[in-house]
Amino acid sequence: MTVSLKDIEVGTELPSQTFQIERESMIRYAGASGDFNQIHWDEAFAVGVGLPNVIAHGMLTMAVAARIVTDWIGDPGAILDYGVRFTRPVVVEATAPTQLEVTGKVRAMDAEAATAVVDISASVNGETVLARARATVRLPRG
Repeated sequence: MTVSLKDIEVGTELPSQTFQIERESMIRYAGASGDFNQIHWDEAFAVGVGLPNVIAHGMLTMAVAARIVTDWIGDPGAILDYGVRFTRPVVVEATAPTQLEVTGKVRAMDAEAATAVVDISASVNGETVLARARATVRLPRG
């Protein structure tokens, strides 16, 4: 879905999405990022350090949540700035993918600069996993 500047105003809600995070995506992310911390793949180790199970990489969760913006705007390169605060780990069971539920809403706009600030909410089973998630995006002028 691609949007244009004329279609957006403060309060515009992005189409909500649910993304799956599964063990396979965590393995791929570990390989790409070089982050092989055992809490992301070894259940016994993760439980041994007090976690309920293995957890997704924070940066993987952050990237997956940003897809709500990139899918909406139609251009991954349009994100100018993006930041989050991690509030709780995303536990990923071996038997089923974890469902990351993501919503977004335009918080502010600068029509002259053709940019928007989007607040993003991300949760798993109704519990917030990212707080203060906010992206500034360049909007298509067409």
